[in-house]
Amino acid sequence: MALRASLRKLVGHPSATRSFSSAAVAPSFPDYVLKAPTTDVTALDGGLRVASETVVGSETATVGVWIDAGSRYETADNNGVAHFLEHLSFKGTEKRTQQQLEVEIENMGGTLNAYTSREQTVYFAKVFKNDVGRAVEILSDILLNSKLDEAAIDRERDVILREMSEVNKQQEELVLDHLHATAFQGTGLGRTILGPEENIRSLKRSDLVEYIQTHYTAPRMVIAGAGAIEHGQLCDLAGEHFGGLPTAPSNAAAVAMDPAVFTGSDYRVRFNSDDTAHIAIAYESASWTSEYAFPLMLMQVMLGAFDRTMGIGKNHASRLCQEVAENELAHSLSTFNTCYKDTGLFGVYVVCPDVKVDDCMWTLMNNLVRLVHTPSDEEVERAKLNLKATMLMGLDGHSNVAEDIGRQLLTYGRRMTPAEIFSRIDSVTTADIKATAAKFINDQDHALAAVGGIHELGDYNWFRRHSYWLRY
Repeated sequence: MALRASLRKLVGHPSATRSFSSAAVAPSFPDYVLKAPTTDVTALDGGLRVASETVVGSETATVGVWIDAGSRYETADNNGVAHFLEHLSFKGTEKRTQQQLEVEIENMGGTLNAYTSREQTVYFAKVFKNDVGRAVEILSDILLNSKLDEAAIDRERDVILREMSEVNKQQEELVLDHLHATAFQGTGLGRTILGPEENIRSLKRSDLVEYIQTHYTAPRMVIAGAGAIEHGQLCDLAGEHFGGLPTAPSNAAAVAMDPAVFTGSDYRVRFNSDDTAHIAIAYESASWTSEYAFPLMLMQVMLGAFDRTMGIGKNHASRLCQEVAENELAHSLSTFNTCYKDTGLFGVYVVCPDVKVDDCMWTLMNNLVRLVHTPSDEEVERAKLNLKATMLMGLDGHSNVAEDIGRQLLTYGRRMTPAEIFSRIDSVTTADIKATAAKFINDQDHALAAVGGIHELGDYNWFRRHSYWLRY
């Protein structure tokens, strides 16, 4: 979740994005960028937004509901309620039983899915073009008319606990949850999406209903679609099936989002019997709409990702990955740049042999700080090209496009065109990379989470001392 290197990290607000340098050149882009399909956006009465991208000749479509609510908006007492509600939405409505819902989707040849993140909840369907109307009606039914049956709630507790058990077996997910917990301790961003076991066992129907009444309002929702979708029809469907959404919380509760407070700290779990270390180190970075959004994305590409099964060693474009590969310092390495509304985490996740931890961390820190002082023009230009390719490849398929539309409408207020994104990428200079790295990495506090064979891992002060170079 936190390691996805895709367009979701690319959003910057035009009014907030200053020009780092006056060296930008007027862009010249190919037709496939300049003539990309348009995104139609309509705001309905009440504040519900409908957005779509039509693909002429397509026979399928993806349509979904993006909600500006996730685990960050929960409290310590109800943490996990958004994810719990996602599960229960498929367990039957006033109109359909769970079996009827599943059979109807199967008979359409479609799929229905959902996910919950720290700041968003998403429900979406993939269907043939003639079934778009039915898909929107089904989405409205499971979102607005879910029965939330007490028996289903009790059954789902065990399902979620089993899911938690499986997630905890995935070291990457576990370490990144620990990273958030220590980086944003005591705040909403520090809580897990699934919530603690005691909450899963104790959440009541009233907690679910209260969450719906507080967060499922028209201004906080976007209906997004891509593929065989006609925008006017989608607006009519949204008005018909979601027109009754309240414009404000019906329970008079205030929608509060804990401010993100970053705490330099670490979390460590050492297993002497484990010969592998899983380590994530991160610095507080920038929000979706920050002026630093694009330089940070380029820094992510410049540091890169490595896996020993890739077969790329000294020929890797990233200097960090070159050194890791040539000296066999790690099994894998991934750079991440996770954005939220008012903050972010920029860092690296490493899986390495326990006997290589010291050398691996020295190499990692040296390459992080190197961005402050000696990034090359060649590196920056190559990163720009790779970032553009990642953006375009991330838009392959109707589902990816719908995801991009919904996410950008919630986080940004509109959808940027590929040409605008390309222009923003091209405007970043090597000097901008240095300035961004100096702001977020140079002599800054960090957060760290590590699990496994970490007996060689330096203490917090070791990393702090290696966050800068002594230059004269």
